[in-house]
Amino acid sequence: MHHASRHSALTAALLFFGLLAPAAGMQAQSALPDSIRVRIDSVFSRWDRTDAPGCALGVSQGGKSVYERGYGMSDLQHGLAITPRSIFHVASISKQFAAFSVALLARDGKLSLDDDVRKYVSEIPDYGKRITLRQLIHHTSGLRDQWQLLAYAGWRYPDDLITERDVLDIVSRQRGLNFSPGDEYIYSNTGYTLLAVIVKQVSGQSLREFAQARLFEPLGMRDTHFHDDHTMIVPGRTSAYEPRAGGGWRISIPVFDTYGATSLFTTAGDLLKWMANLDAPSTLGAQLVTEAETSAILTDGSPTGYGYGLSIDTYRGLRAIGHGGADAGYRAQVERYPERGLAIAVLCNSSTSGPNVLARRTADVLIGNSAPAAVARIDTVPRAVGRAVMERWVGMYRDPVSQSVIRLRLRGDSLSVSDGRRLITTSDSTVRVVGSGSGFVLRGSGDAPPVLVQLPRSTRDLVFRREVPMVATKALLAQYGGIYYSEELDTRYTLVPGDSTIALTHRKHDSAVLEPAFADAFTLPFGATALFTRDGRGRVTGFILSDGRLRGVRFVRER
Repeated sequence: MHHASRHSALTAALLFFGLLAPAAGMQAQSALPDSIRVRIDSVFSRWDRTDAPGCALGVSQGGKSVYERGYGMSDLQHGLAITPRSIFHVASISKQFAAFSVALLARDGKLSLDDDVRKYVSEIPDYGKRITLRQLIHHTSGLRDQWQLLAYAGWRYPDDLITERDVLDIVSRQRGLNFSPGDEYIYSNTGYTLLAVIVKQVSGQSLREFAQARLFEPLGMRDTHFHDDHTMIVPGRTSAYEPRAGGGWRISIPVFDTYGATSLFTTAGDLLKWMANLDAPSTLGAQLVTEAETSAILTDGSPTGYGYGLSIDTYRGLRAIGHGGADAGYRAQVERYPERGLAIAVLCNSSTSGPNVLARRTADVLIGNSAPAAVARIDTVPRAVGRAVMERWVGMYRDPVSQSVIRLRLRGDSLSVSDGRRLITTSDSTVRVVGSGSGFVLRGSGDAPPVLVQLPRSTRDLVFRREVPMVATKALLAQYGGIYYSEELDTRYTLVPGDSTIALTHRKHDSAVLEPAFADAFTLPFGATALFTRDGRGRVTGFILSDGRLRGVRFVRER
């Protein structure tokens, strides 16, 4: 693998014949001092290549673009470089545009954000609890996430076509919510697909048409649209990639004909225009932007840190308002620092790019020493502890609300989570996940079973209680074998017991392993928990499937 600078002669030839976009330095628009520009370029040096995907960067100050540049390749098959005009699928950055579209309809008097969603979308079951449009926007509706539902039902992401009709059909089958509306915050893409349906129902225009007329055209976002037809040709569109096992890259592009939650196509420069209007509202109005940048509040009074498709955070003592996006090989991050008039857009076409880190490192260059240094939310200083202390951590823990399971292991002198994340002790009762801003506190004394509390705190404390591990014998595992059907997913799984685990098979998915956890509970490698049910005679009758964005999906044993 070679950097672009090692191929100057070849690059010049390709430029001459029009076979390669101009080199990044020639693409760049910059009103920054050379010293700052060089430091920003160093942030992206890993991606400044001719044999790998990369990123487009846009930076604005006071609403004016001061630096735009591309790093890496837009299309590896045709040798096309990323430029500031390259168009990316930006995944969940789409959400703010869906939210603002519905908010504009509310301002027009066409709907209220406190309306019941069933007023506009008849496919939503009556759960006996009102779900409002505002709760869809704030991820406090309790609706199970569409991607999880479709994946468990058999859709192969990102290769199978997913349509709006697919989402509405599977949502209509659900018989339960993750939680009572307003009580919790759990990110739900379902809510934003429903917002797109509501825009069409109320305005008579698709979200693509409405956003084009009310948002993109007035702001001069000429290279932006909601992509509602996966077969449509888009000049300047990037391809996307993820690493191939053994080296190199494989194409990884989502196939969606559903939008609102995702499917915005745009450029770094167009997103700078959008963020400039949030800083100095003209099209949207100051009141609407203020409402959009105000955190939702749960029924217990807790703030969620989420507004109208915008995450509301602080970084280095400054307000930081933005959002990330991730679909297949695409990754993106936008963030504004209103107190400094600074906005940054990073759009990438590699699943390993980490645009959130790149955006913050770019911000560090531009903020310099004029703001306090970043403060970690948990203790990051490693501190050695005795082996007896480390052994106290070992065990299996369950969050009884979500049914999520965490297994902590000690191998040699190293603590780790069963999914491979390594842990570093920072005190007798705290650990940090290596390479992450998260960690755990171990609480408990005397004979009481210890509990894990995950850090940093979300809208509720994530408390994992230690469970007694299942002793999995072949005879016990045989009790769970059979075929199970879920009406909510309209799909079947076959469970084949082995000596120490159970194989789960599905007609469209590769076989997965159910690993014994605690009494009548098993975990799957992708983070889900299956909790089995029994009748009065002790016979296994089914199981309940839960994961981070989906709780309580029922499977009934057929035989």
